[in-house]
Amino acid sequence: MTTHPFALVDVFSDRPLAGNPLAVVTDADDLTEDQMAAIAVEFNLSETTFVSRPTLPGADFRLRSFTPGGEEVAGAGHNALGAWWWLATTGAAAPPAATQELGGRALPVLIEAGDGGITIGLRQGPVDLAPAPVDEEDLREALTGRDPVRRDPGAALVTGSVGSPHLLVALASASDVDVVIPDTAALAAVLASAGAQGCYVYSLATEGQPYDAYCRFFNPTVGIAEDPATGSAAGPLAAHLHRLGAIDGTARFRFLQGQRLGRPSFLDVTVEPEGTTLTGRCALSATGELQL
Repeated sequence: MTTHPFALVDVFSDRPLAGNPLAVVTDADDLTEDQMAAIAVEFNLSETTFVSRPTLPGADFRLRSFTPGGEEVAGAGHNALGAWWWLATTGAAAPPAATQELGGRALPVLIEAGDGGITIGLRQGPVDLAPAPVDEEDLREALTGRDPVRRDPGAALVTGSVGSPHLLVALASASDVDVVIPDTAALAAVLASAGAQGCYVYSLATEGQPYDAYCRFFNPTVGIAEDPATGSAAGPLAAHLHRLGAIDGTARFRFLQGQRLGRPSFLDVTVEPEGTTLTGRCALSATGELQL
């Protein structure tokens, strides 16, 4: 029997039991891919991240993340941000920066320690945006539950990726976002037609709200019914809004996600010519050991 330490980290939150919960398993070098997948199924969180020695030159750690369906994903979102926050908290990583190996890429990580705690910034790299070949009626039927869902008529459907492609769907209002009840099989078919993994529905904020868009995320293709916070979708959405607004230079966006699940999460994204940077803080909710 071997033991492996783990931590439960609440990402995009300054307090425990909010934000997006992530299991981080350190010292994972001797775990097989099948074991990692089984452990992720055991935790049953939207993602579980495993930290091991890197295989790429210049990287400090290699991260691998699995969903509750046992599928590996490579987007630089809460799965990576929470892991680096824990590495910095335990002293395994130190300010001001490090490099992570994730999905076969070496990506910079920004680490800031201040009076308010540790803040992590993930360089997500360039964002791939493309028109989505989706039938509007199929999409409406896939998203509509007890109440009809209204699309924003002026917003085209696009896919966006910083490692994992997601379908970005603009709805008419926050109330439309809240009433979405996906038909899992129908949504999976729509996502397949778009070449996308997950679906990020959002509405633009009205004046006076402390965020730019209100969002929810569904990913039936990898067993995630709904995710409280999705950095791999927030980055592409920020790049998409940046392009729509024809903003020159750097722009900052804040998105509210997880409200419908009772786990409000604020995701901050900076868009620059070289790509997006996802920023956030975390809180620790538990530590323990796996007995394998």
